[in-house]
Amino acid sequence: MPEGVSTLAKPLVLVVEDEAAIATMLRYNLEKQGFRVEEATDGQEALIRITETQPDLVLLDWMLPVMSGIEVCRQIRRRSATRDLPVIMVSARAEDQDAVRGLNTGADDYITKPFNMEALFARMRALLRRSNSVPQKGRLEFHDISMDLAAHRVQRNNRAVHLGPTEFRLLEFFMQHPRRVFSREELLDAVWGPDIHVESRTVDVHIRRLRKSINGDNELDVVRTVRAAGYALDTEPV
Repeated sequence: MPEGVSTLAKPLVLVVEDEAAIATMLRYNLEKQGFRVEEATDGQEALIRITETQPDLVLLDWMLPVMSGIEVCRQIRRRSATRDLPVIMVSARAEDQDAVRGLNTGADDYITKPFNMEALFARMRALLRRSNSVPQKGRLEFHDISMDLAAHRVQRNNRAVHLGPTEFRLLEFFMQHPRRVFSREELLDAVWGPDIHVESRTVDVHIRRLRKSINGDNELDVVRTVRAAGYALDTEPV
């Protein structure tokens, strides 16, 4: 059983990959690590399998027939039932802008082919630990934003704010430490975890997504960028 994953049930991973050799390799290694595995070979089938099997995590290839992995990820995030489903985008595209685009569609992580299996397992374990953690009870309030931690809901000015799982954790951390400036490295450790190695640009992508979600028309941008220092949840300008 993978380190840090509950032994009560083997996590179910949906592998969305149209190359048979890669899918077979992933199934073999994942099952060896104690995961259950389901497969889909195109984007449309992936969405059907997600509804049918309710996986704990999706390994989603970018280049797929019928519907691209990018569009599959968008649809996962649009659906209330799958909005918080952990998604790792897998791609042969190694350019920075491709990684940013993958993260911008809602992926929690992005890994390029060929990848190291141990690195993939570490990222999967970190995502599963976060998604399976017992939610804290209670409510956080800052300015005109409220978070119901037990219900996993966010409101601003009494309107519902829909956040992906990473943006929810990021906002929760900020609301637990209002007005304090955190560097990208500190946010990576606190929100992603010290055992997962992702680039600092990942923080910038998720900050942009958080801003887009919580800032409505004519609303104050409460996520303050502090040049050469990092980010803070604050209502005061720099």
